[in-house]
Amino acid sequence: MSDRRRVVHTAPPGYSSAESLSAVPRVAVVGGGIAGLSAATALAERGVSVVVLEQEGYLGGRVGGWSTTLDDGSPVTMSRGFHAFFRQYYNLRNLLERSDPGLTRLHAVEDYPLIDGDGRIDGFKGLPPTPPLNAFAFVKRSPTFKWRDLGNLSGLAALPLMTVSVPETFDKLDDVSAAEFLRRINFPEAARHLAFGVFSRSFFADPEKMSAAELAMMFHIYFLGSSEGLVFDVPTGPYPQTLWDPLGEYLSGLGVEIRTGVSVEKIERGFTVDGEKFDAVVLATDVGGLRKLAGNLGTDEWRSDVAALENTPAFLVHRVWLDKPVNADRPAFIGTGGMPPIDNISILERFEDEAAEWAARTGGSVVELHAYAATDSEELTREQLIARMHEIYPETASAVVVSSRSEWRDDCPMFGLGHFARRPTVRTPEPGLVLAGDGIRIDLPVALMERAATTGLHAANTLLASWGVAGHDIVTVPVKGRFRMFDKIDSWTAGLQKA
Repeated sequence: MSDRRRVVHTAPPGYSSAESLSAVPRVAVVGGGIAGLSAATALAERGVSVVVLEQEGYLGGRVGGWSTTLDDGSPVTMSRGFHAFFRQYYNLRNLLERSDPGLTRLHAVEDYPLIDGDGRIDGFKGLPPTPPLNAFAFVKRSPTFKWRDLGNLSGLAALPLMTVSVPETFDKLDDVSAAEFLRRINFPEAARHLAFGVFSRSFFADPEKMSAAELAMMFHIYFLGSSEGLVFDVPTGPYPQTLWDPLGEYLSGLGVEIRTGVSVEKIERGFTVDGEKFDAVVLATDVGGLRKLAGNLGTDEWRSDVAALENTPAFLVHRVWLDKPVNADRPAFIGTGGMPPIDNISILERFEDEAAEWAARTGGSVVELHAYAATDSEELTREQLIARMHEIYPETASAVVVSSRSEWRDDCPMFGLGHFARRPTVRTPEPGLVLAGDGIRIDLPVALMERAATTGLHAANTLLASWGVAGHDIVTVPVKGRFRMFDKIDSWTAGLQKA
């Protein structure tokens, strides 16, 4: 945490432990992904009795993994694909430090080039971390975004990128698409893959259908509002062995009961979870699970808001084990723009020990291809990804695919136009029921995995406060744009509009 302007949101005070209460509360955490594990950790560390119920056979949710055997007999771990652990993910990283002090099981990916359909390459290595120096340095060396483009931007239309705050930014931009917003500010056509590839497509959404407010928030978190820089970390091994199994052991040491392979069918007021009595419930599921379990809980309006939640289009993760190596100078990760349907390519042996062992033993490579917001069938999208891999990394065209695995999913939350106002929050109308997850609204500058971790922490704090037990501090990037002059201009223009 190098940003001196990061914000610590102080937790409510109270008893140091639930053991000071007349009876220790018993909580069901439904969902063993990042949000659920964050909530379970925060509750258990305050002495609450916690049971984690996870329908999959593993922890980690969409960042989990499972064992499989390749055609050559090699046991490997498969997952739903590459995830970047940015330095701005304060609450997620604090969670991981419970079982990995110093985060020794993460290491940095120093650069991740972005390649467009014309072969232009932008990168982030060596940029100064502090805004606006990072933006100026990026423009200075970018082959895609030029100084003249910076001068041609519509300053007033672009103000929301510099004056981000929650919920104000959503009041202004949630009904505008990310693509339309960039058109309004005259963002250069050739450089739009930089915004979509790094930010919008990270939500697995078509930029024409994703909220511009979320796009502005992403710019703030990763580029214009934080001085943590754009360098991110990745686990040194597969997700289960590196992240979630150790955290699960930590939780077990706190007395948490973890039940995997358990699908919760019904939650009744009171709370009874599939016939088992609890004092409170943290619902940390995906959209489908939340819809299913809302049942007769809360109010009619709240259930209607839950029912209105949407998922993004399907995405494909296709991983291939090749009998030949990719060229040694290939980066660990690249993003692509204007080359549908591919969005990024990872060379797993560059950072993951299991893949590195397989590559060293066989002389091959482990390559992962992603297609977000796919518009064609799984089979056709897979064929297109392979063709793009051959185009971008020609040396792979002569390689034999020793084995392959695919994940075709459509369970990521959609941040569509006008969704923010109706999005369910951590607090619910049902006392003792709280929500957590990357699709849950929280009025803080967080996104993706960090939103999951932060909502889990906030969910735990909400329950702890109701019992008079102290919560845990939440840390975020600055809650507003870093430059007050832009806030003054924004207020001035807003006044003119009202007049």
